[in-house]
Amino acid sequence: MTVRWGVVGPGRIASKVVGDAPLVPNAEFVAVASRSAERARAFAAVHDIPRAYDSYQAILDDDGVDVLYIATTHPQHRAIALAALRAGKAILVEKAFTVTPEATREIVELATATGTFAMEAMWTRFQPVVVRLRELVADGALGEIRSVQGELCVQANPDPSDRFLNPAIGGGAVFDLSVYPISFAQMLLGDPETVHTQGTLTDTGVDLEESMLLGFPGGRSAALFCSLRCASPGQLRVFGTEGWIDVLPRFHHPDTIVLHRGDSAETVHAPRTGGGYAHELIEVTECVAAGKAQSDVMPLADTVVVQDVMAEVVRQLGVRIEEGPAQL
Repeated sequence: MTVRWGVVGPGRIASKVVGDAPLVPNAEFVAVASRSAERARAFAAVHDIPRAYDSYQAILDDDGVDVLYIATTHPQHRAIALAALRAGKAILVEKAFTVTPEATREIVELATATGTFAMEAMWTRFQPVVVRLRELVADGALGEIRSVQGELCVQANPDPSDRFLNPAIGGGAVFDLSVYPISFAQMLLGDPETVHTQGTLTDTGVDLEESMLLGFPGGRSAALFCSLRCASPGQLRVFGTEGWIDVLPRFHHPDTIVLHRGDSAETVHAPRTGGGYAHELIEVTECVAAGKAQSDVMPLADTVVVQDVMAEVVRQLGVRIEEGPAQL
């Protein structure tokens, strides 16, 4: 069975993701939609996609599309995802999934009610070396996991109209950066009980940076830092009672981890395929072909928890949120 893909939002990230399409068995990208006919046609030409639409509704009406990759700005995810599910199309939604827990739950509830596949595009979880890390943890290589510590920072364009700093399109560190270490910590430690945040906002209410301390049952913790003000290596460390693992930069798409136990250190190298996006595309393609409603690796329940943590970060810092409409 060939799973037929469509793209909504032909921007920079979509171009990177679709660039890995030739590495995905039994998948074909057949359509792209943008509110700009010119952008849609240009994207289609670059990626050899046969159909380009100048409206989102048009791709929803295309019976030749099985699954939509939604890569618009964060506040637009809600309306497009809901419309896609109502049209019977599976969805892969770029992270952050939405900008509010309410929107995330609305999408999850509709996907569950209709039995239609939905997944957050958290590519980190599908990187081969992260898969190996989870296997090591499950096998008890670190004993009991006690803490995760990590950072992910970039020096963003300081222009207030830039995508990273524009509240109208979901700008800020929390949705573009912090989603990664929060999701990584949740993957290993489960659902946090407490969230404590310290950070800095712009004059327009967008978060420039945040330090986050997440508390988990049994006194376990995650100490995370993300910033749009300064550069950083993007490294993460997992501590257990029997050792620790260094996830080498950048941890959200790593090729190498180092397992430390006692006086020994074992390097595990498992390079990603292509740009690293093929792995999540393979997961969705296989799940849709098999008729599954969600991924075992990136379940919707995890997306809900991570969205709740981000909402608490937003609340504590006083971040300005502009949610998009519920309908197209």
